[in-house]
Amino acid sequence: MRKFEKISFEQFKKDVADDKKMYEEFEMPSRETTHSAGYDFHALEEMTLKPQEIKRIPTGIKATMEDDEVLYIHVRGSQGFKYNVRLCNQVGVVDKDYYNNPGNEGHIWIALQNEVKDDYIIKKGQGIAQGIFAKFLLTDNDADQEKEKRMGQNDYLRRSDK
Repeated sequence: MRKFEKISFEQFKKDVADDKKMYEEFEMPSRETTHSAGYDFHALEEMTLKPQEIKRIPTGIKATMEDDEVLYIHVRGSQGFKYNVRLCNQVGVVDKDYYNNPGNEGHIWIALQNEVKDDYIIKKGQGIAQGIFAKFLLTDNDADQEKEKRMGQNDYLRRSDK
């Protein structure tokens, strides 16, 4: 199953705001047209990116997917092309095991940087990035390699430590 969900209200209070109305009303990622590959992530509130400023922006969203899938986060074309606003990591990679991890429930954040000399205004509900689900391949000898288990946002536990 592949889908987007809201993080719990408890996690939302920690990461965003203690605002039940904001939580209930914010938009889930959506495609603009029938043939759009990307699901637009929307700003939870209005904000301004000053020139050269970087902001980590919470989305309130987590994603689950099949074992052989990944969610790539890309800047929306108009932001990069028209306004020179970039994702700090160029392309975000959300793995299946990020979903519901104990550290932050798999809450997806977007880090944007304004590369120009003017303020960039982000309106509430505006698309700030797009997510694209894709299949990936494994090497033939992957089963022979020791793997780690995600235990938190940046914490891993070796399978042998279970």
